[in-house]
Amino acid sequence: MDATQRFIAKWQGISASELSTSQSFLIDLCALLGVEVPHATVAQDYMFERPITFRHGDGSTSAGRIDLYRRGAFVLESKKLKAATHSKGFDDALLRARSQAEAYARALPATEGRPPFVVVVDVGNRIELYAEFSRSGATYTPFPDPRSHRIALADLAKPEILDRLRRVWTDPLSLDPSRESARVTREIAARLAELAKSLERAGHAPEQVAQFLMRCLFTMFAEDVRLLPEASFRNLLAQHAERPDTAMRMLAQLWRDMDAGGFSAVLASDVLRFNGKLFKQPDTLPLDREQVGLLIDAARADWKHVEPAIFGTLLERALSTSERHKLGAHYTPRAYVERLVLPTVIEPLRTEWSDAQAAAMTLAAESRHDEAVATLQRFHHRLCTVRVLDPACGSGNFLYVTLEHLKRLEGEVLNTLDELGFRQTGLALGGERADALGGETVDPHNLLGIELNPRAAAIAEVVLWIGYLQWHFRTRGDVSPPVPVIRDFRNIENRDAVLAYDAVELVTDAAGRPVTRWDGRTMKPSPVTGEPIPDDSARGGCQKFCV
Repeated sequence: MDATQRFIAKWQGISASELSTSQSFLIDLCALLGVEVPHATVAQDYMFERPITFRHGDGSTSAGRIDLYRRGAFVLESKKLKAATHSKGFDDALLRARSQAEAYARALPATEGRPPFVVVVDVGNRIELYAEFSRSGATYTPFPDPRSHRIALADLAKPEILDRLRRVWTDPLSLDPSRESARVTREIAARLAELAKSLERAGHAPEQVAQFLMRCLFTMFAEDVRLLPEASFRNLLAQHAERPDTAMRMLAQLWRDMDAGGFSAVLASDVLRFNGKLFKQPDTLPLDREQVGLLIDAARADWKHVEPAIFGTLLERALSTSERHKLGAHYTPRAYVERLVLPTVIEPLRTEWSDAQAAAMTLAAESRHDEAVATLQRFHHRLCTVRVLDPACGSGNFLYVTLEHLKRLEGEVLNTLDELGFRQTGLALGGERADALGGETVDPHNLLGIELNPRAAAIAEVVLWIGYLQWHFRTRGDVSPPVPVIRDFRNIENRDAVLAYDAVELVTDAAGRPVTRWDGRTMKPSPVTGEPIPDDSARGGCQKFCV
């Protein structure tokens, strides 16, 4: 019997009190993880019973103690629950333990900052992980997602679970999925920029290149998440790499098959119906051998790990001649996006969720089970029908972050419904189809955007669908999403968000010539400081009146 099995055998089903078991359990867990054991220090940075001071609104204070604290890593709250697993008392106790741990995290001195993890332990039974990587004071959410944040004692036999817990202790920020995703996304954008340049040098219009590459990139993503047979897109290109015209004809047929669904002769297998508007015009470009090779290289990237929170910006720059020099830099970091999205959209909804959850738990305790379920269903319906508008959405990064946090909150609602013994008969895409299938879910129809740049508007739509599908596979495993896989919700509009006008008139000078303006991009060195300043000789579009 190895160390993990001995640990599980020792603690499985232990019935002693929390006071007599908690610290012993955690010391044994540290030994299993191969990390140092907590110890009292003057700095109080890694210890049991870390003292904390709560400061209340009326100016008073009260004392508390954190069961186990590691600075910069986690606050851990330990319990030994007597209630049966999945019972009302068990769920209530874990919910209170999580709230208590979050209160400790908020009460930590500002100089220490909030740790990225909150850990809830039921000794001998389970460990729950909650994360908040921006460390900006937002709500801790189930990590890595609401379906797999609970670690049963027997799960410690899995090497990947042990590694996850070990990193919570030793390198918690390495678990932030956006870090690795950002690196992958920058690499992918660089490859797309190279391919876009090659296609534009061959004489193809930038907008044609953009539309072609967006269809390609979604197909690459689809094969990497198994919406298409594994490596089918790469293999199709590789098989006909020496005959690029044949490769493009085969690719066009594949896109027609993806739009309609059913048997695809190109892949010799069935494909899901993707629909939407992405493949309605499956136009390809006449590529040469070198360009097909660049497309194959781009397809080798791991597209399932692309980070939608920055992907839109980097994709837009990859497809824009004037913006390519900014690749890998100067995009808005995810943490900055969350500083706007969380307080304005998510925190108010989480307040509503806390009220609904408390009401449902009270009803369940009074044996009013049907009313408890109905209370949760009403909040879920509220979540699935909320609309969030970004009136200048760019390439959709803010909308995607909002979508992900809405999905996280939805996961918590569905988990609570599961614990009450209720499961939806089906989760569909939003709108009429959801009612027809007896279920509804948060999806891209919840996010509305207006964007003047047609390329950015198209990218925003693709970003939302990639993000939605990533979340689907992260939480539901290999279960295929409802078909059609993508839908034309018309939720991203390509128009001016401020002005509606019937005609445009050019501004002219005294001689009747159109007045031009700086192109907004070209810079020159200052003759005084040498710093870049706008080059007024680089003129762009004409000044206009909208009437």
